[in-house]
Formats: sequence, C-alpha cells, structure tokens
Amino acid sequence: MDYRVHRYRSADGRLDLAARDYAADAGAPVLLLMHGLTRNSADFEPLVAKLAGRYRMIVPDQRGRGLSQWDTDPAQYRPDVYAQDMLALLDGLGITRAGLVGTSMGGLMAMVMQALRPDLAQAVVFNDIGPVLDPAGLARIQGYVGPGAAMADWAEATERARAINRAAFPDANDAHWHAFARRIARENADGTVSFAYDPAISQSVAGDDPQTVPPDLWPLWDLLDAVPVLVVRGALSDLLSAATVEEMARRHSGPYAAVEVPRVGHAPILDEPVALAAIEAFLEAHMASSPA
Repeated sequence: MDYRVHRYRSADGRLDLAARDYAADAGAPVLLLMHGLTRNSADFEPLVAKLAGRYRMIVPDQRGRGLSQWDTDPAQYRPDVYAQDMLALLDGLGITRAGLVGTSMGGLMAMVMQALRPDLAQAVVFNDIGPVLDPAGLARIQGYVGPGAAMADWAEATERARAINRAAFPDANDAHWHAFARRIARENADGTVSFAYDPAISQSVAGDDPQTVPPDLWPLWDLLDAVPVLVVRGALSDLLSAATVEEMARRHSGPYAAVEVPRVGHAPILDEPVALAAIEAFLEAHMASSPA
C-alpha cells in the first residue's frame, strides 16, 4: 500500500526521524501505530493492508530504527523519550486526537503519552503488553537484542528470524518467515542483510533494571481509566500474562475489551482472524470520526 514518508525532528531537536503516512479521505479517523523494541514501521504492514482507506494511519520508525536516525546517546532509547517524539510528530502534522495502537514497547509509549497529554487518545489498542511484564519474556528479549554480524543474504536473515521467534509462531510456514524477515531487516550496500535497528538499543534492556520498562506501570494504566481500551494477547505470550489482563480489566471503568490469539506468542502480527476481527469492531465503535 502506498504511503508518504514524513520527515520530522525529534522532540529534543537532535535527530531526523521518519514516519509512514498512509492517506485516507478527508476527515477520516487518525491512527498512530507504534512498533516494538526491535521492529520498525514495516511491522504494521499486514494490519495496515486490512484497514486501508478507513483510517489515516501514521506509522513511525522510532529513533534508532528503520529510516530514523540513530541516537549517539543510547540512554535516550527509552519509552518516555519516544513518547515525546510521538507528540512532536503529531503536533507537526496538526493532529490533536488519534487512536493509538501499540505493540509491546509501543504500548508502554501509549501509557506515557496519556500521562503527558490526557486529551490525545480516542482509543488505545495494546498488543501483548500491559502494566506488568513477565521476567521470562524480558530475559528472552535480552538474549537476542544487540550487536551481531551481518547476515549473508535474505535466506540467512529468514532463518535468523525463525530461530529468534519460532516459539511465538509455532505454526508459521516458510512464507511467513520470509515476509517477517523482510519487515525487520534491511539489505546493505554490499548485499548483506542486517536487522533494521541500532544495536545500541540493547543497552535499554540490559541488566536487572532495564531502562525500557518503568518500575511501576499501574499508575500510568490507571490514567487510561476513561479511555476505550482493547487488549490483544498472544495465548503463548511469555511477556503478558492472562492474570495481568484480568487485573487490567478490573482496574478499568471505561470501555474495555480483551481478546486472546490462539497458538501465537509475543507479539501477534494483528492480521490473525481473531485479532483483526476484534480490532475492526473496536475501532468502528470508538473511532467513528476524528476531530483532528
């Protein structure tokens, strides 16, 4: 699907950042789709293809990913900084209200954004993320993020993507893994292939106190109390537990829905039939129009 690449400055004015802008008819509701730690704007291509034409979709590459500039200070790779970048992005586009879709780290960013600007979110979709992150999932992520040798070609990149993520998609076929690799990696000038992120982002999840996760997220969750929320959880997730999803529901008095995607772990692609049906119904109910 065609899109315009929108270039903008980071909130701190230090970096050149990029976002995909998928157009829709004038007055269409606006969605801001925010990817996870090692992903980029391409991560949402399957979902964008399903929602095309109904929403204007803004899909950024966070600093250090995709087409966005790498940060020379790895300490800036954290959700509160990314959230400020997202507000700068929306302000530059003249968008005052939007639906937020956050996969993993992107969901953490959505919570921070609500704290910073309570009138922004019309509705929020959390993809396999919540206020409590399972240590097992964090340990797995710590195990694969970071510096690594370039891969010889796309065949090797496909096998690397499969090796890292096979537990999350046990039923995936070769076509799935090839498409997956194409979304998370890029070809270098010499024909080798590298993951499309700055290896220094690994520093944000290093050690026993990762910078990418604030110590207590429940206060941020509670600030979303009146905002319509949909939680998508992979049934095999090692990062978001079913118990956390239940507690999220108990503490939320506004519109709330949750769906579990069978035979999928962290994180669903969001084009799975169960996930897509829930997202489409949720957005139709809560994103009928945009005041942006």
